[in-house]
Amino acid sequence: MRDALRAFAWSRLAILAVAIFAALSAGAEDGRNATVFDKPAVTAPLGGAADIVLTPLARWDSVWYLIVANHGYAGVDSPRHAFFPLYPLLVRGLGAFGGGGPGAVLIAAYAIALLAFLAALVLLHRLTEIELGRRAAWPAVLLLAVFPASFYFGAPYSESVFLLASLAAFYAARTDRWALAGLAAAAASGTRSAGVLLIVPLLVLYLYGPRGTQGHRQGWRPRYPVRLDVLWLALAPAGLVAFAGYLGSAYGDPLSFSHVQELWSRSFAGPFVGVWDGAVAAFDGVRQLASGSRETVYFEHAGGDPFRVAAQNVALFGFLCFAAVGVAGVLRRLPLAYGVYVLLALALPLSYPVAAQPLMSLPRFVAVLFPIFMWLGAACERRGVTDRVAIVSAVVLGLFVTQFATWQWVA
Repeated sequence: MRDALRAFAWSRLAILAVAIFAALSAGAEDGRNATVFDKPAVTAPLGGAADIVLTPLARWDSVWYLIVANHGYAGVDSPRHAFFPLYPLLVRGLGAFGGGGPGAVLIAAYAIALLAFLAALVLLHRLTEIELGRRAAWPAVLLLAVFPASFYFGAPYSESVFLLASLAAFYAARTDRWALAGLAAAAASGTRSAGVLLIVPLLVLYLYGPRGTQGHRQGWRPRYPVRLDVLWLALAPAGLVAFAGYLGSAYGDPLSFSHVQELWSRSFAGPFVGVWDGAVAAFDGVRQLASGSRETVYFEHAGGDPFRVAAQNVALFGFLCFAAVGVAGVLRRLPLAYGVYVLLALALPLSYPVAAQPLMSLPRFVAVLFPIFMWLGAACERRGVTDRVAIVSAVVLGLFVTQFATWQWVA
C-alpha cells in the first residue's frame, strides 16, 4: 500500500499541475477541436476555481463518458453506444449522492477513476511480488504510474476501472478464488469489449496454474482437473452480454456498440494487419518529416497538421515496438496466461486499425496491459535503470498531458 500510494500521489499531482498550467497558459491551442468536441455543460459545469482544476483533463472521450453518465444512451446507432456502461453507471451512482447534477457527475467521474487506479496499483504490486519477487514490485508500480499514457487513469475515462477489473480477475485466479475471478472478468467486459478476452487466460490459469505457491506446468498436459468451480469463468462475457441485451431491447440492435465503430473509421482488416499499416504510416511519416512535404494521406479528413500527424505516426510505431518487446519479455519471464492475455488484447486494435491513422490510441491500449509493466519493472530493476527509465517516461508523459489539456490529439 505504501508503494502504491507513493506512486499514485506524486504522479497524479504532477499530472494535474501540468494540465492546469497548460490549460491556463495555452488554453485550447487547437480551438477548432474544442469548438467541435467540447460540451462545457458537462465538462465545465461548476465555474470558478473548480473548473480550473477539473476541466483540463476532461477532454476527448471524457466528453462522451460524461454525456452517457448524465443523459444515458440515446438514439439508434448513436456514437454513445461505443462507450460501455460500467464506468458511466458507477459515476452516475456516486454522483447521485451529490444531487446528480453535471457538477456532481464530473466530481464522481474523477473520484471513480482515481480510486480505481489506486486500487489497481495495490493489486499490481501484490501480483508482481507473487510472480517476480518483491524487488520488482515497486518498479512495476512506478513505471506504470509514469507511463506516457497513464494520465488517462486520472481523467474521466474508463481505463482505471478496466485495469482494476482485469488485475482483480488475474489476482483472484492466481489465489484460487474462481467466483471472484469470474465476477471481475464480467466487470471488465462491462467496461470494455476487450474484457471478454479474459476468459482465455483465466482458463489457462485454471488448467495449468500457477496457483498459490505452486508453479505453472510445463507442456501441454493440464496440471489441474476440471471441477464445477470452472463454471464461474462463464461469467466473463456477462458484462458485454448485458450491454448487448440492453441495446437490443432499447434500440433494436444488440451489436450497435460494434457497428458504431465505423464512425471512428475502425474496421476489421485482418489479424495483426495494423502492424504492417502502422509500419507503412511510420515510414511515410519519417519521409515526410525529412522532406518537408505537407502532403499526407493521413488525417486529411480531419484537417490535421501534416507534420504533427507524421510525428504521431512515428511515435505510435515506437509504442508498437515497445509493446512487441514487452510481449516477448512477458512470454519469457511470466507464466503462460500473462503472455496469452497481452497477445489477445493487442490483437484487437492491431486487427482493427483506424483508416486515418492505423495505430491510433495504441498507447492507451498498452497502458492497461499490466503484464508488460510487471516484466518491465523486473527487467529495469535487474539492470539498475529504473530511475532513468522513469525519468524519460515522465518527460514524455508531461508532453502528452500538455497536448491533451490544450485539446491537441494525443497519439
